[in-house]
Amino acid sequence: MPPTGPLTGRIALVTGISRDLSIAATVARRLHELGAVVHATGWPTRDREMPWGHQPLSPLPFTVHQHDLEQAETNHTLIDEVIDAHGRLDIVVAAHARSSFQPLSEVEATELDRGWAVNVRSIVLLAQRFAQVHEPAPPAEPPSGRMIWFTSGQHIAPMGTEIAYAVSKGALHQMTATINHSLSESRIVANCINPGPVDTGYDEGDAHHAVRSRFPDQRWGTPDDIGNLVEFLATDSGGWIRGQVINAEGGFDRFNQP
Repeated sequence: MPPTGPLTGRIALVTGISRDLSIAATVARRLHELGAVVHATGWPTRDREMPWGHQPLSPLPFTVHQHDLEQAETNHTLIDEVIDAHGRLDIVVAAHARSSFQPLSEVEATELDRGWAVNVRSIVLLAQRFAQVHEPAPPAEPPSGRMIWFTSGQHIAPMGTEIAYAVSKGALHQMTATINHSLSESRIVANCINPGPVDTGYDEGDAHHAVRSRFPDQRWGTPDDIGNLVEFLATDSGGWIRGQVINAEGGFDRFNQP
């Protein structure tokens, strides 16, 4: 059983859990510590395609299932599995993503389609089914429904070597107000977070130092930094923040070289 806290009695779905250092795993642990029952899922196959490769997860206080959200039908199925297992769903943190590294001169239609399917279409379909099954709080009570997803700062500066990723993340940014408006009919509050560079083990050496030096505090962001923001947005304290793309980059300077 989770501890008692401000999310006691609420059911949270967290996607994208496959590595200890990930934002997804950190957020899932945080929601559990706040009292939520966490239904977690990931897709390790995607990590095997990335430079960092597959990394086994340390034991967690909840089961991590496996779902390939690139498959359209899986998104509704996942939501239904949560309802079948727990009887309700209150919070969805969609932290899964497909990364790719192709510039405009090399990007292929297949990669564009896969980036769209994983990074954008899945969020829309999860939101659709979430709205259909969520039990809204009575009008006199604060809304308990929350949905959070993540963009990547492509609206601040170009990401020319990651065309499929940047374009799909841009769609997540632009759809935030619209999806939140639609979800509000079911008393679900939705927001999008731009976490900036977060040290999840994907960079090292000189490149790691160069990024660190562009923060005013001379340190990378951490998954816990983002967990703090998710905690606020997921609890009743954050219910007044709706339909926003929140830049939580710790003052990262994208433009001036150190």
